[in-house]
Amino acid sequence: MTLDLSELEHWVFDLDNTLYPAANNLFDQVDRRMGEFIAGKFNLGPEEARVLQKHFFKTHGTTLRGLMSEHDVAPDEFLDFVHNVDFSGLEENRKLAGALESLPGRKVIYTNADTPYAEKVLDRIGIRDHFEDIFDIRQAGFTPKPDRESFRKMIEHTGVNAERSVMVEDIARNLAPAREAGMTTVWVPTHQMWSREGMDDGHIDYTVGDLTGWLSELAASLEQKA
Repeated sequence: MTLDLSELEHWVFDLDNTLYPAANNLFDQVDRRMGEFIAGKFNLGPEEARVLQKHFFKTHGTTLRGLMSEHDVAPDEFLDFVHNVDFSGLEENRKLAGALESLPGRKVIYTNADTPYAEKVLDRIGIRDHFEDIFDIRQAGFTPKPDRESFRKMIEHTGVNAERSVMVEDIARNLAPAREAGMTTVWVPTHQMWSREGMDDGHIDYTVGDLTGWLSELAASLEQKA
């Protein structure tokens, strides 16, 4: 299928491992910090903490949701700890910034992280000014993607017109409610196992290995038509 940019009003982007390459390992730091938080909270060894962390993720959609649901952990305590990471590995991406500037439509972030963390990531990449809004895990009531209630709240908060929008994500299953609502869906696969969950469920329109390159090609096509 061909993406008709003239029909688009909104772009909805995930953050981690989508707007920067998974090879940067920033989210790996966050993932490791989650394990450390659980190990300290429940006095567990690294392997036991890892098993519990993945149980929370698979059962509740995020580790945080599992901790809140099963152990009444305060979200601020968790988020402050796991987002205390080294951002120096993220590099400015001028090519991505140029593509975002050239593409028509409002652009928003939809993330299972929180806004302060998202702002730091966007600042490091040099693309923060290209996004009009950030819908984060707090605004979602700590209900993560791909929960349909979280998606509904995002639509309501951002004013996105689903049928004239694109959603871009690295986790295939998170695109399901977007496709149901009429969005065009773009999957950016990574090396992580969870990235592929739901990849064969029929709700992915485009699979893009190089998001910056793909968006740049779209932007170039607009220039050729001008």
